[in-house]
Amino acid sequence: MNKIGFNLLAWSASVEEDVFPIVDRLKEIGYDGVEFFYGSDDPELYKKFGQHCQSTEMKITAVLGLGPETNAISSDPTVRQAALDQMKWAIDVASDMGCELIAGPFHSAFATFQNKAPEDIDYLRSAEILRQAGEYADGAGVLLTPEAINRFECYLVNTMDQMKKLLDLVDHPNVQAHYDTHHANIEEKNIPEAIRKIAPQLGHVHISENDRGTPGEGHIPFEETFETLAEVGYDGWLTIEAFTRNDIGFANSINVWREYSPPWEVAEKGYKLIKRLTEQYNTQ
Repeated sequence: MNKIGFNLLAWSASVEEDVFPIVDRLKEIGYDGVEFFYGSDDPELYKKFGQHCQSTEMKITAVLGLGPETNAISSDPTVRQAALDQMKWAIDVASDMGCELIAGPFHSAFATFQNKAPEDIDYLRSAEILRQAGEYADGAGVLLTPEAINRFECYLVNTMDQMKKLLDLVDHPNVQAHYDTHHANIEEKNIPEAIRKIAPQLGHVHISENDRGTPGEGHIPFEETFETLAEVGYDGWLTIEAFTRNDIGFANSINVWREYSPPWEVAEKGYKLIKRLTEQYNTQ
């Protein structure tokens, strides 16, 4: 059975105590868990956050991003090692706090481009680091799900074709695919075929509208998305990711310059959408 989650980035990139009441209200709405962003290097903050989530019986997933200094496809082996070290640190934090999954575009550095198309060596370098991270995560009981994101934020993995190419090279069961409806809307020519292609390796799904606002109020084809997810037997997380300018620093870092939808509207309407569509298609 699918679990329904909500990414806290709609409010904050932090896991400090001011987000605890948000976790509580999401629990009341019906969510099974919350997703946080690795926005701090203080392990104690994550432990306290994890303890609060456990006290409210809310499960946890996470999002990790890498920068140029921790780029897994760098030609510099010291930078690639830094990427692996960052992944291992995130895995340790996740294990300590009871977080079961780390998602995000950590196959390479966010918004870091080269003046060429990605080459086989780039995929091989990323796969080598991800395989080692997968082995480490396996021992910690944490699943890694690198994410395909759009061409304006990443150039290594934009589509499920590219994701499959990378994961086939990684060849580790603890490294699976992260599919995001927002990015797929930009990059995929055929949504059902993209999901079918990656289905055997699909480990995480973000439910996100085309404008990053309330799911169901834009033009993402959620009906065929949920129908295909049910068809392929996907039973993992369905986690809403929406963005606002509540956390100014984070919003500026990802080019969010306007408000899309109030976060509690996203949470309440988005939950109803997911419940309706999962019940509709999983019972057919």
